[in-house]
Amino acid sequence: MRIVAGRHRGRSLKTPADLAVRPTADRTREALFNILTSGKLSEEGAKRLPGARVLDAFAGTGALGLEALSRGAEQVTFMENYAPAIEICRANITALGEEENAELLACDVLHPRPAPAPCDLVFLDPPYNQGFAEKAVESLKKAGWVAPDALVAVEMMKTEDFETPAGFSELDARTYGKAKLIFLRHEA
Repeated sequence: MRIVAGRHRGRSLKTPADLAVRPTADRTREALFNILTSGKLSEEGAKRLPGARVLDAFAGTGALGLEALSRGAEQVTFMENYAPAIEICRANITALGEEENAELLACDVLHPRPAPAPCDLVFLDPPYNQGFAEKAVESLKKAGWVAPDALVAVEMMKTEDFETPAGFSELDARTYGKAKLIFLRHEA
């Protein structure tokens, strides 16, 4: 697994040995960022990514947040509660020299601590088939992690149902192999 673009382009990331963590595939991650920076949502993504405050929830290896940092995000908070994934994420942050721009929180995304500041862009990659996506969006919003007018990108298994939470509008949805990407806007 590698960083796709930006100042860390081509740099390798550590991945888990077990199947308890499912990193976003390079192809899906590349598609997600292409949509944000040059696709249907490019105007939205272009406004938000350089200099953005980003949340990578259910961070796993940290690939989504590290890709955002590579492409110009100002600061990324990584949320993860699985100890082996926390260690991998920490190692990847250190390997890329992004300690000053990254904060790693060992916490449950469904019960997050209050946000110190809201985020402009939220990546949400919950475990597949657990029904966590809608609950996580609502919990993060309630705890102040989602800024008014923020973009939220949710990755799910393509066969999973998703009901857009109140206060959000769905901007786009795409499938890539087994994955589905849903893009939401928090309506201020």
